[in-house]
Amino acid sequence: MNAEFYVEILRRHAPEMSQMLGDHWRFQQDNDPKHTSRLSGHPIADLSPIEKLWSIIKNKVEKRMPKNLDDLEKFMVEEWQNIPNTVLINLSKSMKRVNY
Repeated sequence: MNAEFYVEILRRHAPEMSQMLGDHWRFQQDNDPKHTSRLSGHPIADLSPIEKLWSIIKNKVEKRMPKNLDDLEKFMVEEWQNIPNTVLINLSKSMKRVNY
């Protein structure tokens, strides 16, 4: 899929989604190049905060040097549960608000 095709999907379906869901929803994407394309004439929101969060968790887990998959899963869950609320709040505030 390229950016042009992706933007066409958004143009066709975003109004329909908005009508179905009302005012209480947020459209989010990751940083795939087609998701951040300027073809639509306005910036498209992305998930950079979650990517930053995963980076934080990844670094903390790597420092603990898991020896197997069980350790990896255990460390990931522990690090996820130990994320301070202030980090989550700051990441959430860092998101750009985009209206469609």
